[in-house]
Amino acid sequence: MQVTGQLSILHLILGASIPVMCVMLILSAASIVSWAMIIQRSKALKEATEDTRKFEDRFWSGVDLSKLYNEVSARANVSGMESLFKAGFKEFARLHKTNARQPSAVMEGTQRAMRVCLSREVERLEMHLPFLATVGSISPYIGLFGTVWGIMTSFIALGAVQQATLAMVAPGIAEALIATAIGLFAAIPAVIAYNRFSHRVEQLENAYANFVEEFSNILHRQAVSGGDGQ
Repeated sequence: MQVTGQLSILHLILGASIPVMCVMLILSAASIVSWAMIIQRSKALKEATEDTRKFEDRFWSGVDLSKLYNEVSARANVSGMESLFKAGFKEFARLHKTNARQPSAVMEGTQRAMRVCLSREVERLEMHLPFLATVGSISPYIGLFGTVWGIMTSFIALGAVQQATLAMVAPGIAEALIATAIGLFAAIPAVIAYNRFSHRVEQLENAYANFVEEFSNILHRQAVSGGDGQ
């Protein structure tokens, strides 16, 4: 019975009308792409969270900021909190050399550099999330279009004969329900992943913003006291 059911479902998919078939193909492609993005984003956000924790431990361990800056600058690819630190410290050192007697000007430029870097980092973390949101929101409606089309086809066929039977309308209704099922299969994981990833991005963004404020306070004390920063 199980094998027969599977074969009948496959038969219905392959024998679906062209509009319903197009709906199934679109939803299947959206589901495959969204799953690929879910896996990629999951790995990226996990790495970002681990890198943030490691850098915070290193930063608050009492290491000399100049030494830490040299360590970070020596790496080719820097992202996340390290990128914020690098941008802020570099701008602070540059401005402090030319505006040593104007701490407010130094800090304004430093904070601006870190805000720009923060915006880029958040944008990088949110990569692919709009696509997941789109798949989650429109897939049920695309599946509903296939459902409506399949039922409409069934009723049109029903009206063209004098004596209606269940066998005449069953295929159209069945393919309509399959389109709905594929739409839900594409939408549900995308919605769950989007909500989960959005929460993790928000947590990282808050951690980045808190670091910017804390690091700014440290640099401000150096600027006021006449510290070099290098």
